Amino acid sequence: VQLQASGGGLVQPGGSLRLSCAASGFTFSSTGMGWFRQAPGKEREFVASITWSGGNTYYAASVKGRFTISRDNAKNTLYLQMNNLKSEDTAVYLCATRPRGLPLAGTTRPTDYDYWGQGTQVTVSS
Repeated sequence: VQLQASGGGLVQPGGSLRLSCAASGFTFSSTGMGWFRQAPGKEREFVASITWSGGNTYYAASVKGRFTISRDNAKNTLYLQMNNLKSEDTAVYLCATRPRGLPLAGTTRPTDYDYWGQGTQVTVSS
């Protein structure tokens, strides 16, 4: 399993970024996926998740209405569109796989996911 996150960078408050997570080595189209983030000195935090079909999505309260998770199963790629970014969104963003066959709803703990990418840094600062 390989997960390669990209698209991070430095952005001003109120700006936007689109993160991508390129997946390989497993059946992406049958796998629920999630985005997490981790700021320095803080625990890894759930951001959003999406079912294998893309039919259901879940968000942390802190990002709901600003972030959108999506996927393209034909391209084996997961996305996170982030709008109206705030300084508190600064973190390393990581994508992860939900073990196949297990439900996705309510899975917000890092231990609910098995494989992880290396992360991409997002810095929101003026």
